[in-house]
Amino acid sequence: MAFVDLLIEISGWVQAKLVNLANPWTLYQLAIIAVLLFVAKLASRGLESRLEARARRIKGHQGLLRVVVALMRRTDWILFVLMLFAVLTVLRALTWPSRTLLLSLALSLSLAWLFTSVVSRIIRNRLLARTIGWIAWTYAAIVILGIDDEAAAFLDTLALPLGATRLSALVLLKAAVLLTGTVWLAVVLGNYFEERVQRSDELTPSIRVLLGKVVKIGLVIAAGAIALSSVGVDLTALTVFSGAVGVGLGFGLQKVVSNFISGIIILLDKSIKPGDTITLGDTFGWIRELRARFVSVITRDGREYLIPNEDFITQQVINWSFSDEMVRLDVPFGVSYEADPHQVSALAIEAAMSVGRVDADRRPVCWLTGFGESSLDFVLRFWIRDPQQGLTNVRGKVLLALWDTLKESGIEIPYPHREVIMKRPASGQIAD
Repeated sequence: MAFVDLLIEISGWVQAKLVNLANPWTLYQLAIIAVLLFVAKLASRGLESRLEARARRIKGHQGLLRVVVALMRRTDWILFVLMLFAVLTVLRALTWPSRTLLLSLALSLSLAWLFTSVVSRIIRNRLLARTIGWIAWTYAAIVILGIDDEAAAFLDTLALPLGATRLSALVLLKAAVLLTGTVWLAVVLGNYFEERVQRSDELTPSIRVLLGKVVKIGLVIAAGAIALSSVGVDLTALTVFSGAVGVGLGFGLQKVVSNFISGIIILLDKSIKPGDTITLGDTFGWIRELRARFVSVITRDGREYLIPNEDFITQQVINWSFSDEMVRLDVPFGVSYEADPHQVSALAIEAAMSVGRVDADRRPVCWLTGFGESSLDFVLRFWIRDPQQGLTNVRGKVLLALWDTLKESGIEIPYPHREVIMKRPASGQIAD
């Protein structure tokens, strides 16, 4: 019956408008709307490009820039609304209000479309933004046309009994709208809280990440519960789906849940944190961010590896800055047997101290480690405080400084010599 009432209401409204077409003032209003829309389209062609070029100068506010650009791209609708409002104001002062009903309806629908299409641009996903814009404008149009009660009654008849609960299309639509709004608000508040927590110097990096994630997840769960409760959905009825969700988590989402729990364990035991320099397998780099499912690791060549949290629990991880930022590096080298090993050791320490990244508080050491086949073998050991800046480069600088120092002192770095003896074949033998 609700669907029939809705059809009757719509058909009656359409018939009334068709009857009014015979009225000259209805034709005048249609002509005014068409002329104003045409003029607005022409006037916005040159104005839109100039305004959009100025709007692009906005820096540092991406959300504001999207809204401003959306306004600029709807310059024709803005001009149409302004001109229609001016004409409507003049006509209401000169004639009866009943002769401007169509203009008032067009103005209300245009304002609703302009508002929803611009505000929905806050959403970065273009398809989702358009979908939400159309849904919001459709609801506004139904309210403006005065058929919202009939539409609500029709949606309420489309119901699905679920135990003692009755889920209708109207309830689901309200729940979807409220859930979208409350979850969006929860995410915005969660991001704001997370940014404030990240600025706190009193908390460790791991606690900052943990607090931000816990608060954001808690706000989203609370927003969903509030949205469903506000539309009259009994949350206990959702326990029907808990078994299916549990089976899904047990079979299809094992890795997802494992990575999520591993991420929480990592944050609680503080084994790694943003800024740490780590080695996992063949990957060497520093941690940029901890996520619910993975850890972002930046290498020296600019690559960003998204490593699952589970790997940090089940595999061997080298954390170069877990308890101390100091890292010791070894540089082996060899010199000629003609050199004085005491002088070589002193020169090697001096060369290492000349490199800026070598820590001066922990003095480098140089030890004679063996008598090789063609050289005296040494190892130069030094400490650095910034392993995230790279290890190979500091080793290379120390080797260059060592080369220059030894060369200035006349100390040779030997290399293996090989002798090749050519023998002539004995008399009577044929050489191969």
